[in-house]
Amino acid sequence: MDSRNARRTRKLRLKKSIFLLFGVGLISFGFWFASSNAFPLIKGYYLYKTSAESHQVSEIKAENVVKDDRLSTRKAENPIDEPLYPEVPEIGDHMGELIIPKLDVSLPIYHGTDEDELEKGVGHYAGSVLPGEQDNSVLAGHRDTVFRRLGEVGEDDLLTVVTEAGSFTYKVRKVRIVDEDDRSIIVPKPKATLTLSTCYPFDAIGYTTERYILIADLIKSER
Repeated sequence: MDSRNARRTRKLRLKKSIFLLFGVGLISFGFWFASSNAFPLIKGYYLYKTSAESHQVSEIKAENVVKDDRLSTRKAENPIDEPLYPEVPEIGDHMGELIIPKLDVSLPIYHGTDEDELEKGVGHYAGSVLPGEQDNSVLAGHRDTVFRRLGEVGEDDLLTVVTEAGSFTYKVRKVRIVDEDDRSIIVPKPKATLTLSTCYPFDAIGYTTERYILIADLIKSER
């Protein structure tokens, strides 16, 4: 009886040993397989992800470069103009010269059209833009002083205004004679325009109710 139990015990131990060895072998095989195949797989996956991410970053950088180039091109094609004048002159300030080549004269321009300014030279209507700027710049003068010969100036003649912002040459497009109450001479214009105004007729004595008007378009700017 004892001998039979001993044999049974030995068989159980043998089976356990075999199962143990099999399990250890299976685990060892698993480690070997994982180490010999998983590493290249993991390495390949890592290289793929790195390459994909690098390619994506390169595409993003390329898109940004294209966007920057387009922005630079738009800026070059549509530059934002800096203002001609950093600040508006004060009333009474001397702001430049009006040159009329046909008359061979250079006349001082003062900001404002009150009598104080008109006594000294040509007055710049403060409600209009400054010479050289887009829109309508209006100058006025007395017919018996600075503009006494303005009637000799007509269509296609040149007028040049020189200020701290540069030199601006205009070409007379139209001559008008209007009533003193005609406000159309000071209305805004779609492009850079210079309007000169003085009393009319030039040979009249005393007060007159008409105005001699020159309307000129900007044809050249030198800043």
